[in-house]
Amino acid sequence: MTEIPEHLLNRSKARRSEASGDSTSDNAPAVATPAASAAPAKSKEAPAPKAVVQDPAYVVAAKTRKKIPFWAMTTLALLPAWAMLYLIALKPAEKVVAGPLSIGAATYGSCAGCHGADGAGGAGRVLYQGEVMKTFPHIEDMLNFVYTGSQQYVAAGIKEYGNLKREGGAHAPLSYNGNPMPMQGEKAGGALTEAEILSVVCHVRYTTSGADPASEEWMSEYETWCSPESEIFKALEAGSTSFDTIEKDFAMLAEKPAAVGTAPRASASK
Repeated sequence: MTEIPEHLLNRSKARRSEASGDSTSDNAPAVATPAASAAPAKSKEAPAPKAVVQDPAYVVAAKTRKKIPFWAMTTLALLPAWAMLYLIALKPAEKVVAGPLSIGAATYGSCAGCHGADGAGGAGRVLYQGEVMKTFPHIEDMLNFVYTGSQQYVAAGIKEYGNLKREGGAHAPLSYNGNPMPMQGEKAGGALTEAEILSVVCHVRYTTSGADPASEEWMSEYETWCSPESEIFKALEAGSTSFDTIEKDFAMLAEKPAAVGTAPRASASK
């Protein structure tokens, strides 16, 4: 029997080992395994630094600018109110006209129900646009008529009052739709003092009816009876004179007042 050479047996054995997956053989050199020779550990890489983005110049300025404190915000919010108060303080105060006209304007409220708020008339006669001055060119006649009222004129048999030469005819006591002028004086049963009657008569003549106190026609009457410096008005307020004594008490005036009286009387206009 022929002997198979040893090198052929080794080659056949090696091929069988390769076919069966065995990478080793008796004659093959040993191969290092992972357990026997561990691979070096992979080092952990550090993260790359992030890029720093610089703020624009205007953003930097806004961040570094000093902030307005809270108390200053409150102060700024109140500035409009302070400005308004300052302007009010600078505005000159309206001059209040003292004397008969200012009192008469308030007293006229009790007359407006009949004569109208602006004197246009109603249950009572028209008082505006100079009508009063046509009827009563003398203030004393108007004071007497307002104090006593038209009913007392009728009772006294006085058929006309005021300007007897009035354009269109003199007025009779009950000629306006038969409506009487109520008595206003305290002694006659009314509610007004003599000073209040003078003040409301001044208001009607120089405010409602429109007489010009600076005109030559009415200047003297205004200064004597209706100006804030009127001595007659001051004396009536103080009670040192009355409608019954004005003529005597103020006879020294350059324009001596006519008698007023507290009872119906004939007109001073002839």
